[in-house]
Amino acid sequence: MATLTVWKFPTAQGAEEAQQTLEMLQKQELIKIHDAAVVTWSEGAKKPKTRQLNNLAGIGAMGGMFWGMLFGLIFFIPLLGAAIGAAAGALAGSLRDVGIDDEFIKSVRAKVTPGTSALFVMTSDAVMDKVHDAFRGMQAELIHTNLSSEQEEKLRQAFGD
Repeated sequence: MATLTVWKFPTAQGAEEAQQTLEMLQKQELIKIHDAAVVTWSEGAKKPKTRQLNNLAGIGAMGGMFWGMLFGLIFFIPLLGAAIGAAAGALAGSLRDVGIDDEFIKSVRAKVTPGTSALFVMTSDAVMDKVHDAFRGMQAELIHTNLSSEQEEKLRQAFGD
């Protein structure tokens, strides 16, 4: 089963560094990355920059449409007006089945702010102790996961959150 996790970093470069670490771990077969996207929000910028990891397209990626819709809901809906907001609300409803609900959107929107970054990643088959060691010192905050409560608690313990 694939897991969607969202990690927030206290710097605009943190998610890029984490993405590179994840790709290294995948090459070592310590984690399988199904898809990922990076959000970088430089200090003083009006909105964040988003980037899907295109080199994963052959691995079963969810596609740019998914990421575009998700990031649109999280970061741009307040600027679009009520008519578009209602249509987006219908789209958001369809995402609830995969663990993306209003609470998820509000949480990410509140935490990913100018000067920070985030890594959105779908993974499976992680060797947790090796992944934990590779991320030691990165100051990542787990914002969201669709793991069970027990699995999430183990993940938080592994990352010292």
